[in-house]
Amino acid sequence: MPNSSQSDIQILIGNRIRELRNESGFTQETLALLAGLDRTYINSVENGRRNISAQAISKIADALKISLRTFFDSDLFD
Repeated sequence: MPNSSQSDIQILIGNRIRELRNESGFTQETLALLAGLDRTYINSVENGRRNISAQAISKIADALKISLRTFFDSDLFD
């Protein structure tokens, strides 16, 4: 079972992806297609059930046309 800090960061990153995806007007399917990932993977990450890799975060940021700095520039990570 993951410890609390692992679960917390998974949830925070998932929430940030959902927030950015919604701001872009993308569905999970569209984001997945643009990022070269599976829609079910995006869903699992957004819901804090998957531990996302740095590479996948980078693919998602690229698909959203934002930098990694912008991705992590959120009060969620304070």
